Amino acid sequence: MSTVTPYKESKAAKKEQVAEMFDNISPRYDFLNHFLSMGIDVLWRKKAIRQLKGEKPQMMLDVATGTGDLAIEALKLNPEQIIGVDISEGMLEVGRKKIAKSNNQDRIELKYGDSENLPFEENTFDAVTVAFGVRNFENLQKGIAEIYRVMKPGGTFVVLEFSQPERFPVKQLYNFYFNNILPFFGRAISKDNSAYKYLPQSVNAFPYGVRFTQLLETIGFKQTRSMPLTFGIASIYVGKK
Repeated sequence: MSTVTPYKESKAAKKEQVAEMFDNISPRYDFLNHFLSMGIDVLWRKKAIRQLKGEKPQMMLDVATGTGDLAIEALKLNPEQIIGVDISEGMLEVGRKKIAKSNNQDRIELKYGDSENLPFEENTFDAVTVAFGVRNFENLQKGIAEIYRVMKPGGTFVVLEFSQPERFPVKQLYNFYFNNILPFFGRAISKDNSAYKYLPQSVNAFPYGVRFTQLLETIGFKQTRSMPLTFGIASIYVGKK
């Protein structure tokens, strides 16, 4: 996977650039997410969390939690505790306000955390989730290996991530939207010239589909599977430790 960064002129590492980008767009992130996906991202998150319904996880970790949307959706599983980690304090601050407003501070804790160096003991979590975050890892393999380390044996890993449609005409329409319409509105609303150019570039560089399930298996995950969503615009990946 080639390294794609938000700010081409910056000499900072990808991790630092991603944190800066999300800090910059955090006030508008939720609005843009729902607006640019026409609300379908909400349905994708619901479907991702439904993969864990039969597992009844008690301790959950949401990596690259952002503003906490997936962690909040995971409350439907009735876990004992959900911890969300992210490298952007701007995004975490928005998420904490959302969680306080819904009065769920006792069940969800959002804290700073780096996917490649998670501040948890081995075999801690029954389930780990990531929504639209794995493609932002500086070292994808290292980040996934860290997630594997902190999961309990028998635990389930669920990833929701953008993929790429492969059939005509969805592929052509998607590429036009992703490379032209989305960056235009993203730039205009977020006031960050690079963030929504980085999005399609990071998706293009991400090893979606079979390549990603193969990576999970290389790290040790078993019973891996992938499910394309909405003509392949996004995919859910599941693996067991």
